Amino acid sequence: MVDAQQIKDLDAKYIVHTYGRSAFVLERGEGCYLYDTEGKRYLDFTTGIAVSALGYGYPAIVQAISEQAAKLSHVSNLFHTIPQAQLAQLLVQSSFADKVFFCNSGAESVEAAIKFARKWAKKNGGDNRTEFISMSNAFHGRTMGSLAITPRAAYQEPFMPLMPGARLATFNDLDSVKALLDERVCAVILEPMQGEGGIHAATPEFARGLREACDANGSLLIFDEVQCGLGRTGTLWAHEATGVTPDIMTLAKPLGGGLPMGATLMTEAVASSIVPGDHGSTFAGNPIVAAAAQVFFKTITAPGFLEQVRKMAGYLETALLGLKSKHAAIKDVRGRGMIWGIECNAPVAPVMAAAAEQGLLVLNAGANVVRLLPPLIINQAHVDEAVAAMDKAFGAL
Repeated sequence: MVDAQQIKDLDAKYIVHTYGRSAFVLERGEGCYLYDTEGKRYLDFTTGIAVSALGYGYPAIVQAISEQAAKLSHVSNLFHTIPQAQLAQLLVQSSFADKVFFCNSGAESVEAAIKFARKWAKKNGGDNRTEFISMSNAFHGRTMGSLAITPRAAYQEPFMPLMPGARLATFNDLDSVKALLDERVCAVILEPMQGEGGIHAATPEFARGLREACDANGSLLIFDEVQCGLGRTGTLWAHEATGVTPDIMTLAKPLGGGLPMGATLMTEAVASSIVPGDHGSTFAGNPIVAAAAQVFFKTITAPGFLEQVRKMAGYLETALLGLKSKHAAIKDVRGRGMIWGIECNAPVAPVMAAAAEQGLLVLNAGANVVRLLPPLIINQAHVDEAVAAMDKAFGAL
């Protein structure tokens, strides 16, 4: 048996700590469950923050990784590779996009979107069109460009000055966006479903208004679906609920089937402004990760898969509303598909700790919201187990 304290001591001594760690050490995962070094089992409603959408040890993904690792693990992007080209075809043919740029994370996909939007504006005569509008409570990443459009003082202030030209509008308030739109704005960026910001959906009216306003102003519309895309909301793309398509879309988290991968999808109008040398990434579209991503994408787009996600989402919503009716601490339950927020009238850190004691892992989305990001493959028994654990966790407050 691995000694948990030894691992925590090594962690404390050698790792730069940018996350608050749990008190336990996770050793393995199977299906929808994680196991610590003491053998305790946890139902995982975090999925590595929306990454392990098919759970752990998904056989077809494991097989794809193993086979591709034995065949070709890496070459530079100076060369064509089979898995990367095939994955690009899958993504483009299933979306609004004409082209895709691969990278390694959500923040990288947003950085690429920023660069590509600026290059598009410059090519189309907009040398002064360099600024971006993002939304209140948005989260787009922690690298310097993505951080500039992530309006969190605690994240931004230690690293000032940031990229200039970031403007802040109010989420779901079209007038606030229009007041900021002018000839200097090259793009507006929106999460169709805010995750870190507390689980808030963009209204169809707001998204349609953004599309019209961007078109009228000659600006691009970027959708950040890093957390909410790829089946998380019960449809392949979260923006399907709005009836609006963007010019650029960022993806990551579950795309690599548990391995690091990001993607920036775009129209031909944007892609045509990009030439060799404008951007790059050593590991982008890695053959092993692209092979795993193909399996993941084909699985979630298989007939009946997302229908089952929506069915289970309805069961989960009913159960969560029942939980709300029992506990005065719960103010609101909101979400769609397999992304839910339970807003409380007090900080939720004690609820998260109590849930872990009950064998359930959950996240927060701000101080007062419990965030649920279960695997897309959960069944009714998993929902019942999770809600029973949360019932006890809320009861302990």
